[in-house]
Amino acid sequence: LPGTKEVAFVSAVTAAGVAHAVTRWCSAGNATECSCDGSLRHGGSAGQGWHWGGCSDDVRYGMAFSRMFLDPPLRNATGRSGSGLLAMNLHNNEAGRQAVAKLMSVDCRCHGVSGSCAVKTCWKTMSSFEKIGRFLKDKYENSIQVSDRLKKKLRRKEKSQRKIPIGKEDLLYVNKSPNYCVEDQKLGIPGTQGRECNRTSQGPEGCNLLCCGRGYNTRVVRRAERCECRFVWCCFVRCRRCESVTDLHTCK
Repeated sequence: LPGTKEVAFVSAVTAAGVAHAVTRWCSAGNATECSCDGSLRHGGSAGQGWHWGGCSDDVRYGMAFSRMFLDPPLRNATGRSGSGLLAMNLHNNEAGRQAVAKLMSVDCRCHGVSGSCAVKTCWKTMSSFEKIGRFLKDKYENSIQVSDRLKKKLRRKEKSQRKIPIGKEDLLYVNKSPNYCVEDQKLGIPGTQGRECNRTSQGPEGCNLLCCGRGYNTRVVRRAERCECRFVWCCFVRCRRCESVTDLHTCK
């Protein structure tokens, strides 16, 4: 469903992924159009025992490429008639890119006699995409509902909260999410009935969450597979047939 916080999360992750992948590609020297961030090469403070060096990730190029690649199709598809939705989608794209920039860190390497670290060479590097994903997942959990009517700029739907500014890294949505627990063929939602779940997990794959409080069925499943395989000269592989019995849990 367009305009939901799930779509906002997907947009942000996609934009962040493009920026992250392109930046990493540039730093690895795999492109002729870009390389490392050259703006830091002459910076640093020798008097304080460190200077910029190495290969800093040029995240600005990666972000610019992500904007050029992802934003124009949104403008072409949405047009003026949906300017509020367009502004929201562009904001969520940018929120993903801002997450990549925000989570940049500084790595250093020591130089000196016997590892004394008298001088350090430092460079900026991106965080792992897993860390960026966790950051955006937190933003998804705390996403902000905005008005679908654009008046100069995006604003919160709740009138009592409109004085609270919207941050660059916040994820925005217009429409409340449908009930993903129940099948809705019109919206293309399969529901969770019959889904396999993990009885012992407290995560999203756990039966408590995935089954939406409806409970789960348990049945015993017997599986047969090849095991203890070994090569016999010459020339074939001999295996035993092993059976295992497991409990399979599915949502009611």
